[in-house]
Amino acid sequence: MSTFSIAIHGGAGTLVKGMMTPELEAQYKDALKNALNSGYAILTNGGTSVEAVEEAVRLLEDSHLFNAGKGSVFTADETHEMDASIMDGNTLNAGAVSLITGIKNPISLARDVMEKSEHVFLAGKGAMQFAKLQNYEVENPAYFYDEFRHNQWLEIKDTDSFQLDHATKKDSKFGTVGAVACDQNGNIAAATSTGGMTNKRFGRVGDSPMIGAGNYANNKTCAISCTGSGEFFIRGVVAYDVACLMEHKGLSLEEASNEVINKRILEIKGDGGLIAVDTKGNIAMPFNTEGMYRASKSSNGNEEISIYK
Repeated sequence: MSTFSIAIHGGAGTLVKGMMTPELEAQYKDALKNALNSGYAILTNGGTSVEAVEEAVRLLEDSHLFNAGKGSVFTADETHEMDASIMDGNTLNAGAVSLITGIKNPISLARDVMEKSEHVFLAGKGAMQFAKLQNYEVENPAYFYDEFRHNQWLEIKDTDSFQLDHATKKDSKFGTVGAVACDQNGNIAAATSTGGMTNKRFGRVGDSPMIGAGNYANNKTCAISCTGSGEFFIRGVVAYDVACLMEHKGLSLEEASNEVINKRILEIKGDGGLIAVDTKGNIAMPFNTEGMYRASKSSNGNEEISIYK
C-alpha cells in the first residue's frame, strides 16, 4: 500500500492580509478543514482518488467563501457561469464543463461527462441538456447570491474591467477551488472548479476546465490543480508543463512545480499557484501571490492548513 494523501486549494485569490480578520480566517480554515477531512476519509476507507477529489471539491463548491458553486462571482449579465474539470491519472479519462448555470456542483457534472458520455468537454447549452438527462436540478439564482460577490460586481459593472476574485482595482486576485489525491493503490486524480471572473463577458472561459492548462492527472507523473490568471495559465499550459518537466527532465514533483510557478509563469507575467501530488503521495503547493487558501493531509502524518506564506 502506498502513502495516500490529498491536497486542496480555495484559490490563490486570498484577501490581502490587511482585510483579513481573525473571524474570517477561522471561517476559511474551517471550510478548508471540512473539505480536506471529507476527501481524506474516502482515501482512508479505501476509496479512489477520483471519489476523494470530487467530494473535497463539492464541499468547497458548497461554501459561499470560495469562487465556485455557491460562491461563484457575477458575470456582466448579473448571472453565474461556472466551469469545472476532473481527470483520472490511472486511465487518463477526463471530463469538463464550462459556461453552465444553476448547477449546484459543477464538479459532479464534469465527472458524469467523464463516466457517462463519450466526450471530454461539454459547454453551455449542450452541457445543460446533458445535465438534464442526468437528472440534475437547476437551482434558483438566489442559491448563488452572495452580498460580497454582488457588491464586487456593482463596483465595476459599468466599466470595461473584470476581476478574478477578491479584487481591488490595484490588486487582481484569483478564485478557484481544486483538489488532488493519491489513493491506497497509488492512483492519482485532479479536480478543479470555478465561477470565473467578476463581470466576465463574451462567454469567457479560463484555465480551470481545460485539461492540461488548469487541471491534469497522469499516473506516470503527477496530478495538478491550478489557480491563477487563467489566460496566462492557458498560454503556459501550466498543469501539463509540470508533468512534462517530471517526465522528460526527471525533475521531482517539488522541483517541477516550483519551476513552473516561480519561474516560467512569471516570465509571461502570470500570477497564481497550484497543488500537485505524485504516485508516492508527495505533495507540492507553490504559489507566487501573497497567499493561497490551501490544505493537505497524508497517511504519513503530515497535515497543513494555511492561507499566507
